[in-house]
Amino acid sequence: MSVHRYPLDKKPGHAAGGLSEEVSERGSQDCRAKLAVIISCYNYEDFVGRTIRSVLDQERRDCQVVVVDDGSTDRSWEIISQHEVNAFRIKNSGQLAACLYGLDHTDAPFILFLDADDALKPGALETIIGQLDDRVAKLQFSLTLIDGGGTETGGAFSILESFRSRHNLIRRVLASGVYLTPPTSGNVFRRDVCELLREVDYDRAVDGVILFAAPFFGDIVSLSEELGYYRIHGRNDSGLGRLPDAESLQRDVTRFVKRTQHLSSIVRRMYPGHELVDPEDTFYYRERMLYVDVASGRRPAIRALPKLLAKLLAEPFSVASKLALATFFLLCSVLPNDRAMSLLAYRLKGGSRSLLGFAKQISVRARSEP
Repeated sequence: MSVHRYPLDKKPGHAAGGLSEEVSERGSQDCRAKLAVIISCYNYEDFVGRTIRSVLDQERRDCQVVVVDDGSTDRSWEIISQHEVNAFRIKNSGQLAACLYGLDHTDAPFILFLDADDALKPGALETIIGQLDDRVAKLQFSLTLIDGGGTETGGAFSILESFRSRHNLIRRVLASGVYLTPPTSGNVFRRDVCELLREVDYDRAVDGVILFAAPFFGDIVSLSEELGYYRIHGRNDSGLGRLPDAESLQRDVTRFVKRTQHLSSIVRRMYPGHELVDPEDTFYYRERMLYVDVASGRRPAIRALPKLLAKLLAEPFSVASKLALATFFLLCSVLPNDRAMSLLAYRLKGGSRSLLGFAKQISVRARSEP
């Protein structure tokens, strides 16, 4: 293997010039690749090798692997360079910049942005690639939850149904700004959808506007099968595995508002005459603001509860889920903050939740008090 180093201002032929520090040329560009898996990595030496192997071990000649090390300060680059992939090391610039750098180094028509702490299951690529055609704007699949050591913890990050749809999802996004979708590693995007990321100046992550803009570009293929792993290890950007905190929750709200404003401009550009919902008038916004109140040590205002419940009724959830959430919102609004925080931690954990589970959280907290 050879690793080539260039001065930052003299790196030849790279569209994202000025970022690259080192390149591993061990992998080969395959012009026949239908799918590129772009792995961005920052200080994930414990996981990135397993992530790369989860793709390479499937031995798909129609899949290209591009790994971008986002200026890691641990052994990540050393581990990446040991694998037969096209690998690049850039100055630390955030996930978005790293993924765009990887996008500039593949011509594949479909892209899977795989987080360096997640992985694909054996056979996943065969299933995914077999579902892709020119009319597909996004394919999504469920992810099995695992812990830092790779042990399954039970349940999936997102429990999805199998379908192929477009217009129903367009109506859903126009009305609510969102639809049920997995995080970054559970999605494959057509290349033109990924190009929207170049317009993003308000976020450092990629699992944002392209998730919800995709239906406006083509069909969404949803697979109920769990084709990948989502690792919970305490350092996830999503906050899974950690107690909820007000700062992270407020950041999520801010991201949602800015993302929805961006999405609104895309809708106006592509579908003149159609308007996206006001982000502050959505179920997601009202729900998250209740979370911010609880995590901040405040009791949510009872007067906000009727509007939140009205938005909940319009959501495409089961009756049981709506009942559990309505009970949760009510309890968070009336219980002491410590019990409300226990309920919120249960609500935000990965996997499935239930009304019985909420009741157990209250019972456990009550028994632990003197």
